[in-house]
Amino acid sequence: MEEQKLIIRPLRMNDYLQVLGWSKDEAFCIANGWDINRVESELYEWWQGYVNRKSEDFIRLGIEWNDQLIGYGDLASINGNSAEIGIAIGDSSKWGKGIGRQATKLLIAYAYEKLAISVFDAETHVSNIRSRKMLEKIGFKEISRVGTEMYQGETTELIQYRLYV
Repeated sequence: MEEQKLIIRPLRMNDYLQVLGWSKDEAFCIANGWDINRVESELYEWWQGYVNRKSEDFIRLGIEWNDQLIGYGDLASINGNSAEIGIAIGDSSKWGKGIGRQATKLLIAYAYEKLAISVFDAETHVSNIRSRKMLEKIGFKEISRVGTEMYQGETTELIQYRLYV
């Protein structure tokens, strides 16, 4: 990965233009189940909901690289010392550069330091080789293969992972 500053931070409304760009990125939309070229007003309201969301069991943070929002990370189903973790890199031109792995590590560190979360669950599609490799490089271990879901137009088996920090 190129030497750039990567941080996680709260979401902001002025990030909306980047999010709008992601909605026009066909590869990102297909990989993340987004409608391509979403109606701008609907997308704006959706983003506003996440920027202003207050929840005890869900946190979404922005992933910023080189002073630009390039994705987001989620901590979901927060319960005691455990949470589900996931990221989405919105700019598909940034895929395959190690940014997702680094962002996931930052999100884990944040959750551990700020929320005392030490057990992380993640899920990905069997055909999402990039995501699987990233999780395994970080140290996640496969714990099950339960369920199926549409991914890139095909019904695909889901793999569940766990990491203890």
